[in-house]
Amino acid sequence: MARQLRAEQTRATIITAAADLFDRHGYESTSLSDIVEHAQVTKGALYFHFAAKEDLAHAIMELQSQASQRVAGEIDNRGYSSLEALMRLTFGLTRLSVEGPIARAGLRLATGGVAVKPPLRHPFSEWLELVTRGLSGAVREADIHQDVDVDAVAHSLVCFFVGTRVVGRSRETTTRLPRRMAEMWYVLIRGLVPVPRRPRYLSLASRLEREIMAACVS
Repeated sequence: MARQLRAEQTRATIITAAADLFDRHGYESTSLSDIVEHAQVTKGALYFHFAAKEDLAHAIMELQSQASQRVAGEIDNRGYSSLEALMRLTFGLTRLSVEGPIARAGLRLATGGVAVKPPLRHPFSEWLELVTRGLSGAVREADIHQDVDVDAVAHSLVCFFVGTRVVGRSRETTTRLPRRMAEMWYVLIRGLVPVPRRPRYLSLASRLEREIMAACVS
């Protein structure tokens, strides 16, 4: 049991080190030797767990997918309106990016030409499905204008969400992400939500931003 625990800890250390380097330098610019040095493990330890750099990339994207599904599942069980649940999902995913390199690296890998192999789904496909479901529910609940094209809005929202993070990677610190997410929702709410319901969701966007910042400081 002790040996198995040490092996699991070593694997986690390698994944975290690889994620940090992939996030900061990109997949192509990071070598296995770089990961060995950053993780402070031997090459033998790395090759025991991962036969190639691509295997490390897939492990990171799998962990990102699991985290996204976990956040979505926790929100689904709390009885929020569809639009609030969708907003909380985007802020929850943002919090993962602020808290550690796995989510940040997963996004960079997904946008950096690393092939996503079955049974793992591409994160953009997962997010598009979640967003489409949330928007469809919000239309039924009259929190979004009834005449919106849900498919078009879902695609635009995912692009907005991903683009905000990609652009911010080279221009701002990670701690700026919650503010950018709130700004994204200020724009979307004014375009999608009927006037009488806007104050509730504008206030929610501000509150969720504050909650993430407070959690990351504590």
